Amino acid sequence: MLSAPFEIGLALRYLRPKWNFVSVITLLCVLGVMLGVAVLIVVIAVMTGFDLELRKKLVGFNAHIKLGVEGGPMADWEPMMRRMEARPGVKGVAPFILGMAMMQTQPDPAVERPRTFAPYVRGIDPELESHVSVLTHSVVDGKFDLRGNGLIVGSTLADNLRLRVGDRVALYSIHALDRMLKSRNRKELELVPAENFEVRGIFQIGYDQIDATFIAMSLANAQDLFGLTNSVHGLTVMLEDSTTGNTLRHQQALEKDLGPPYRTVSWMDENRDLLGAIEMEKDAMLVILFFVMIVAAFCIVCSQIAFVIRKTREIGILKGVGATTGQVVLVFLTQSFAVGFIGVIAGVGAGVGAVAVRNDFLMLMRKLSGRQLFPASIYSFAQLPASVEPHDLMLICGVSLVMCLLAGVVPAWIAATMRPVEALRNE
Repeated sequence: MLSAPFEIGLALRYLRPKWNFVSVITLLCVLGVMLGVAVLIVVIAVMTGFDLELRKKLVGFNAHIKLGVEGGPMADWEPMMRRMEARPGVKGVAPFILGMAMMQTQPDPAVERPRTFAPYVRGIDPELESHVSVLTHSVVDGKFDLRGNGLIVGSTLADNLRLRVGDRVALYSIHALDRMLKSRNRKELELVPAENFEVRGIFQIGYDQIDATFIAMSLANAQDLFGLTNSVHGLTVMLEDSTTGNTLRHQQALEKDLGPPYRTVSWMDENRDLLGAIEMEKDAMLVILFFVMIVAAFCIVCSQIAFVIRKTREIGILKGVGATTGQVVLVFLTQSFAVGFIGVIAGVGAGVGAVAVRNDFLMLMRKLSGRQLFPASIYSFAQLPASVEPHDLMLICGVSLVMCLLAGVVPAWIAATMRPVEALRNE
C-alpha cells in the first residue's frame, strides 16, 4: 500500500482546523482565494459572453461576407450569385439593397402627431434571405410578409415610433429627395410623392442597435425606392464554417479571383472597432482583476509567516532529527498549495454558480431596487450574456494556483534556513 511522503502528511496535519488564531487566518486566506477566483470567472465569462453573443447576432443578420462593386450598384448580380453558389464552402447567397430613408408614421391626427425617423432600409429577396440570415425567422409579432407594399420593422424601432402591425408609414428615399433638389436647380420643380407601406410584422434580432435602426422590404420595392431598376447594392454570402480564420480565407480568395472592380467586406471588417474594444476590455479586466489574487497571495504569505513563528519548536526538532532543507521547504509549500487548491476549487464552484444565476440575480435586484441594472437600450441585449470557456477557466485556475504556491516560498525559506539550536533556544 502506497503512503504519502511525510512532508505532505505533516503539511496536511498542520492544516487541520484547531480554531486558533492561525487557523482563522488560514480560513480567511481560503476565502480570499475563493472570492478572487469567483470574481475573475464571473467577469471574464460576462465579457466572453458579450463577445460571442455579439458575433452571433451580427453574423446572423449580416452573414459572413458582403460582395459589391466599387463606386456603384451591381448590375450583373444574378450571374455573380450563381457563381458564388458554386464555390465550395458557401452555404447561401442572396442579393441586398441597403440605404437610409426618411420614414413618417401615419396615425390618426385626432389622437397623436406623426413621428419621423431615418432608418436603414434593407431590400431582400424573401426566398433567398433565409439562406443567409435569421431575419426571416425573427418576426415576433405579425408575419413575415413583404408582398405588395408590405414591410417589417425592428422591435425597438416599433416601440419608439409606437408602430403596430397593420399601421401605415410613408417613406421618402434619398434618391427621391435628390431628384427634387436637382429639379429645383433646373428650375423645373418636380414633386416626388412618398411611398406608402404597411407594417406587416415586427422582428427582433436580439441586438438593440439592429432592432432600433432597421426595416426590411422586398427587393423590388427597394429597387424602386432607391432608383436602382434591376441592380442591387451587393450580395451577402453565408459560409458553412463560421470561424474567423475560414472567413478571412474565403475573403482573400474572393478578392484574388474576382479582382477590381469587385470588393469584399467581412463581418469583422464592418465591426472591427466594436469587436476590438470588447477584446481589449476583456484583456484589461483580466489583468486588473488578477490584482485581487495578488492580495489573496499576500494573505497567504502573512498566514504562513505566522505559522512559521508558531511552529518554531517543531521546525527545530525536524532539523535536529535530520530533515533536509528541501523537506522543510516542501512542508510549507505544500501548505500554500493546499490553501490555494481548496480556494480555487471553491472559487470555481462559486463563480460558475454565479454565472448560472446571473439573470435571476439581476431580476431580483430590479425588484428590490426598482431600477433596471442592465438596460437593453445601453447594452443592446435583452439579458446579460455569459459563457464560461474552458481555456479561460484553465488560465484563471492555473495562474491562481501558481500565485498561491509562490506566496509560500518566502515563509518556507525562512523556516528551512533556521538552525536547530537557535530554533529551540528562541522557542
